[in-house]
Amino acid sequence: MIRYLFPLTIFIGLTVLFIYGLQNDPRYVPSPLINKIAPKFTLPTLHNPESNISINDIKGTVSLINVWASWCIACRLEHSVLNEAVKKYHLTLYGLNYKDKRTNALIWLENLGNPYIESAYDEYGNTGIDYGVYGVPETFLLDKKGVIRYKHIGPIDKRQLDDIIMPLIKELEQEK
Repeated sequence: MIRYLFPLTIFIGLTVLFIYGLQNDPRYVPSPLINKIAPKFTLPTLHNPESNISINDIKGTVSLINVWASWCIACRLEHSVLNEAVKKYHLTLYGLNYKDKRTNALIWLENLGNPYIESAYDEYGNTGIDYGVYGVPETFLLDKKGVIRYKHIGPIDKRQLDDIIMPLIKELEQEK
C-alpha cells in the first residue's frame, strides 16, 4: 500500500502545479525593476550620432520609453498605435532603438512616421539588457522621478493604451 502512496502523492502534486500554471498568463513576465529607479544610460541619438541622450534627459515628466527595432514585425503593428497616441494624448514618448542598423531604423521612421521625442541608439543592446528587455517591443512607464512604474511586453494595442497605460499616466501626473 505504501509503495503506491508515494507515486500517487507525486502525481497529485504535479497535477496541482499544472492546474495552477494554466491559470496564469504566459505572456506576463514580472519585472524586478518595477518601483525602482530606471537604470542609467547615455547613448547616441538615432538621428545624430554626435549627440547623446541619457535617462536624466527623460526625468521630470511622466514618460514612456518604447524599445523597438526596424527588423521587428510586432513593432510595425504597434507603431501606428503609438503615432496616433502621441497625437491624441500628447504623450512624452522616447524610443530605444535596440540592436538595429542605424540606416534601417532611420528609413523605417521616415516611412512609418516618428512618434518619438528622441530615440536612443542601442546598437549592441547593452542598455536593453540593463532594462531586462526580453524582446521587442517593450514599453516602460516612468514617473517624474525616473522610477519605472509599469512594463508592457509586446505590442501595445488601443485597448491596452486606453484601459491600462493612460489611466496610469493620469494617476502619475497627479503625483507631486
